[in-house]
Amino acid sequence: MKKLPSPRLLALFLVFVCAAAVPYAQTPAPAAPPAKLGSRVFTWESFTVKPTAVGTRRDVVDLPTATFEKFESHISTLNPGNMSHPPHIHPQEEFIILKEGTLDASINGKIERVEAGSILFFASNDWHNVTNVGDKPATYLVFNMTTAATHSAPKDGATKAAGAGKQVSTVFHWDKMEAKPTKTGARREIVNSPTTTLASWEGHITTLKPGEVPHAAHKHPDEELVIVKEGTMEVTINGVSQRGGPGSIFFYGSGDLHGMKNIGGSEATYYVFRTITEATPKNAPAKTD
Repeated sequence: MKKLPSPRLLALFLVFVCAAAVPYAQTPAPAAPPAKLGSRVFTWESFTVKPTAVGTRRDVVDLPTATFEKFESHISTLNPGNMSHPPHIHPQEEFIILKEGTLDASINGKIERVEAGSILFFASNDWHNVTNVGDKPATYLVFNMTTAATHSAPKDGATKAAGAGKQVSTVFHWDKMEAKPTKTGARREIVNSPTTTLASWEGHITTLKPGEVPHAAHKHPDEELVIVKEGTMEVTINGVSQRGGPGSIFFYGSGDLHGMKNIGGSEATYYVFRTITEATPKNAPAKTD
């Protein structure tokens, strides 16, 4: 009669068999980083309108770029008497363009009436919100900018910290920006300053007569954002042409060759914003595809 294995040996054998039957746990592969936003045209007609509790929302983009760790944009419409949200703060800097309607903007507890065409800038961690005080819906375009410097933004708010020479939260009123004549139309200056999270933030408003171009096609390392206020613009990016009307957004990526032209029968007006951060390429090559 064969001698049976000891209970201890039998237990060890069973543990070994069970372990061999269980596959090794595999470490999941790291998620691929999100693609970076390159030059792109967002036409007003392409946006999907989604209802919200206070009006509607159109999502534009939410991606990193060559300049931003994250660039988020959407378009909000507030029904009369509604606020965007209770006053809040966030470290990323934000600016909005009021397309139509009338808002009361609250910045660090101070209320300011805002008319169509105006721009609002909310610096890092400053308390802010907006309320539609008109009798019609108010629509505005929102742009949130996150950079490496965002992570060290002052917790008590950029305006309170008051960094020397840096742009603080403010309203740039449409009727206070002087339109200076140019050979092709007119130009309004908005801002040209560093901010808490941007090495340089420059903005202006261009008006072009029919058939005019603002300049020859060109390229630059910093990224550029164009928002059409009125009229019809044709934009050519790396040899490909598209057009956009009021509310359309053109994003020019670093080093991409781009040009614009007013192809409508009346004046065209658009906002231009150019940003430089520590991540902005120093000398981006032109793309030819």
